Amino acid sequence: MEKESKVLFDISDLKLKRLYDEAERKCLFNIKDFAGRSVLVEGGGYEKIWLETQPMGGEMYAKRNIEIGLNNQLMFMEYARDDGRIPGSIALENGIVIPQFNKFQGFCFPAPALNMYYIAEEKTDYLDLLYTTLERFDDYLWKTRDSDNDGCLESFCKYDTGEDHAVRYMDAPDAWTEEQPPQDCRIVPMASIDVMSYSYSSRETLSQISRILKKEELADRWNKKADAVRRKIREYLWSEERGTCFDRDKNHFEIPVLYHNTLRAMYWHSIDDRMADAFVNRHLLNPDEFWTKMPLPSVAVNDSMFRNIETNNWSGQCEALTYQRAIRALENYGYDHLIPRLGKCLFDALKEECRFVQQFDPFTGQISKVSLEGEIDAYGPAMLSVLEYISRIYGVHREREQLFWGCTNKSESIYEQHIGEHVYRVENTLTGSRAQIDGREIFETKADVKIITNLNGDIQRVIEL
Repeated sequence: MEKESKVLFDISDLKLKRLYDEAERKCLFNIKDFAGRSVLVEGGGYEKIWLETQPMGGEMYAKRNIEIGLNNQLMFMEYARDDGRIPGSIALENGIVIPQFNKFQGFCFPAPALNMYYIAEEKTDYLDLLYTTLERFDDYLWKTRDSDNDGCLESFCKYDTGEDHAVRYMDAPDAWTEEQPPQDCRIVPMASIDVMSYSYSSRETLSQISRILKKEELADRWNKKADAVRRKIREYLWSEERGTCFDRDKNHFEIPVLYHNTLRAMYWHSIDDRMADAFVNRHLLNPDEFWTKMPLPSVAVNDSMFRNIETNNWSGQCEALTYQRAIRALENYGYDHLIPRLGKCLFDALKEECRFVQQFDPFTGQISKVSLEGEIDAYGPAMLSVLEYISRIYGVHREREQLFWGCTNKSESIYEQHIGEHVYRVENTLTGSRAQIDGREIFETKADVKIITNLNGDIQRVIEL
């Protein structure tokens, strides 16, 4: 029998409860049959599984359906090409699964795929497949994406980093199928913090898999290779003066657009703690740049390249996908206390209409209703972000061999995570919180905190929120 999961959640905040219920209900619209396998597509008009969203989205949805969470990883591994390239998206056409290799489309894959090994309690053959997939993909990157041999990987098109219609890409093509870069473009091939981070994340995860398999020498080797990528990012793409990363154009000139992609690098863990601290404190929390009324615009609102375009465009408006990625990005560097603040902004923007959109106006927090064809709703990253922020603020999240407990006393709530035979429960009141594993109380607290325990419930860390 397949391992099953579900979440039960109730809260005294009736508008938030309705938002939660609608997110759960509309997620069901995005479950599709891909040639006999249930997967979660991106939704909101995007009827494929995309490498930038759906491994991450599947892992988040595993709280409710482990089989779908696994399929959203396995599809990308099993449809990788012999040369190591992973499809940027996978479509279903006339009942036939079609892997598409005309972009990378982001790479929110290694960490979620490894976490699914723990959640689903998979065997080592899953780890072997993940290891092979990441090793071949990293090799592919370094064979094809350093066209000028300067030691920095490149983006060839807008969709390589998933920045649809971004002004900073200028005349770069949207998609690109060739193994050589396009010619006669102003910016690309562009030395890219994102593509470098794809390699770093692959190598870091390969090191972690090696340790799980007790191959310590191999783990150390991958760790050194990952460190080499991080070092190149710091030397070539990091601005000490500005406290952020900048890509470089095909002529090696810095592209001085203050964009949010350093936060993406934090998701992939490809920058060191000092760099992350500088970016968060100088830029992310700056109300004149990224901490606007609705935080996390794609480009700082005071930058000349910022565009407040309501339809799908990564030149300015806040993206639901950025909110989805921000959770892991902030947890990677100890900024857990910002997660409830972002969650509240997201809830406030969505809970009146419960329409799950792709973009938000950073100055007003208004939802942008139009995308692709007609009005948008049931956009997966928005719905999964709502569910995931709730899990961090009021509930339980499993991260490998740890449990993250959200103990927030702003409302009365009960959150239960069922995984297989186990039940993890946290009850929040206005005066305190208590947590249980399988009916056994493991802690009680009176503060607004996030508590990290092992799977037995032994407290390892307490973080003030």
